[in-house]
Amino acid sequence: MLLLKRLIMQELRLRQTLTQRLTPQQIQLIKLLQVPAADIKGRIEQELSANPVLEQTGEEPLPQEEASPGEEVKLEDYLGEEPYKPWYRQRDGRGQDWQDRREAAIPAGYSLQEHLLEQLYFLQLSKRQQRIGEHLLGSLESDGYIRRDLEAIVNDLAFTQYIETDVQEVAAVLQRIQELDPPGIGARNLQECLLIQLQRKAPNAVQQLAIQILTQGFEALSKKHYDRLAKKLRIGDGDLQLLREAIALIGKLNPKPGGRDEASAQSQPLYPDFVVTKQDGQLHVALSAYHTPKLGISKRYTTMLADYQQLYKKDQQLKEAATFVKQKLAAAQGFITAIKQRQQTLLHTMQAIVKLQHDFFIEEEENKLKPMILKDVAREVGLDVSTISRVVTNKSVQTALAVYPLKRFFTEAISTSSGEEVSSQAVKQAIATLIGEEDKQKPYADDKLVQMLRARGYQIARRTVAKYREQLHIPVARLRKEL
Repeated sequence: MLLLKRLIMQELRLRQTLTQRLTPQQIQLIKLLQVPAADIKGRIEQELSANPVLEQTGEEPLPQEEASPGEEVKLEDYLGEEPYKPWYRQRDGRGQDWQDRREAAIPAGYSLQEHLLEQLYFLQLSKRQQRIGEHLLGSLESDGYIRRDLEAIVNDLAFTQYIETDVQEVAAVLQRIQELDPPGIGARNLQECLLIQLQRKAPNAVQQLAIQILTQGFEALSKKHYDRLAKKLRIGDGDLQLLREAIALIGKLNPKPGGRDEASAQSQPLYPDFVVTKQDGQLHVALSAYHTPKLGISKRYTTMLADYQQLYKKDQQLKEAATFVKQKLAAAQGFITAIKQRQQTLLHTMQAIVKLQHDFFIEEEENKLKPMILKDVAREVGLDVSTISRVVTNKSVQTALAVYPLKRFFTEAISTSSGEEVSSQAVKQAIATLIGEEDKQKPYADDKLVQMLRARGYQIARRTVAKYREQLHIPVARLRKEL
């Protein structure tokens, strides 16, 4: 009995603990902080379509250096500003009720899948082959390859399309698909992809040797074992120039026919989030021109709410409608406040980065970058490290010379022989310079790079050199070797 009483007392004992919970407004701000300039307008348009109380009223002026904290939008500021007009009389110039208006949908861009399907219809296939071809196009991966085993595709066709077929028939249709543009589409591996592209080029000695390299010496080529490749293909010293031209031709082919190549990726416009300018030796920070539209509260709904508040005591449906409008008004108010807070937080964070990396932004030279971590900026701004991390992710800044990702300015510290600390970015730049100037027939191994860097005063380990080289997307010495 005594034991039972003790158990009951333990169950009834109260515990007081402190836990931190984010409000919906804080969660919304955190999500908005992660959105880069290129996507913020889309996020606002999404909110505009979801909340009819929210509306665009113009262009939001950009916060500048002396930005003040975002002012809270008050519901009372929007009530009673215009004479009351019932919501059911709110019509546009054509007499159409506002709630029935719809914008015409904008068709999506012409996708690769649509481009291929259109070409497929001109191959003059039978209806059966056409359906197999459509299924194969549906099996394409984002880079344009079909890596799924043909036997698995045969089973898919049986279960999903009710087509009884075999590997030979599917392979025959796949071969027709490989005739489509872009060249190399529908290949099952890199070797096949490159061969498809080569076979479309005008036949000559270089093209024929390139095909021979891919069919007989692909492994040696991929590992850049040129001596072994020349021996396997019985190429003497007199034909080395032809071998160089064939390898160069292969290097110009597109390994990812379904995706963007490097040139097209570089031609894509950049949308920096910040702009840093110099005037009379002073640095000025501002949000970029890709800023957010100015938002406000729809007066239609505020007048509607005022009308409901007068009548809802006698009508349950009006009471429910008033509650709905209040909720939408509160949501709109919270979103406007979050957008303003986002702008201020972004601006203050960028100002702190410019302050800590002042010398770099003045001269824009890699060796002027100072070691800096998220904690340094958080301390300067007075925010949590996690908030700073969200701000800098996928953000960039435009200067007079270039557009830099913000993460570029966060670097480790490397000690020099003089006892000073330099940014790891400066070391990476030194590694890239050394490799760029090396003899490609005798590229530097990582051990050699360590010796050369230490001669420049950088106290660095071999594993660190290897890590930085990989971060720069530079292969090992063996794979950098050229004929």
